Amino acid sequence: MTAIQLTPAQRKDKRADAHHLDPVVMVGSDGLTPAVQKEIDAALNAHGLIKVRVFSDERATREAIFATLADALNAAPIQHIGKLLVLWREMPPKEAVVREGRGAGPKVVKILKFSKSGNHRAQVKKITVVGNMRVAAGGELKRARKRATSVKKSAQQS
Repeated sequence: MTAIQLTPAQRKDKRADAHHLDPVVMVGSDGLTPAVQKEIDAALNAHGLIKVRVFSDERATREAIFATLADALNAAPIQHIGKLLVLWREMPPKEAVVREGRGAGPKVVKILKFSKSGNHRAQVKKITVVGNMRVAAGGELKRARKRATSVKKSAQQS
């Protein structure tokens, strides 16, 4: 028996999710080799829900491969239809990569400039703000400066 047991409703949802997927791994005439199992394991880690195509004409062989894959890879068997096998396993959580010394990326900012007489439409300008720049009150870009600290505070800190 497989370690992951799904209810029929969960299996139905997974089948619906797998409908549009293409086969990721194909099992050829050599059958289920360790290299094929390794690829299927990697695909399950990357995608969670995958289709596997088995190029075998015997249904009993395909059913044996399906059961072997589900047991060996700790995956839930979702569907076996024709030469396609659908397997699911929960994806492992991805580690967040923290990059130090990086600021925010460029932003596109819309600036409205109203006409001096109230009869015309406001002009809309899109400006890309990058790096240490800021938008001033008049709609122009200015570079942000480091805040000046007093001489007394800098002497106290050191």
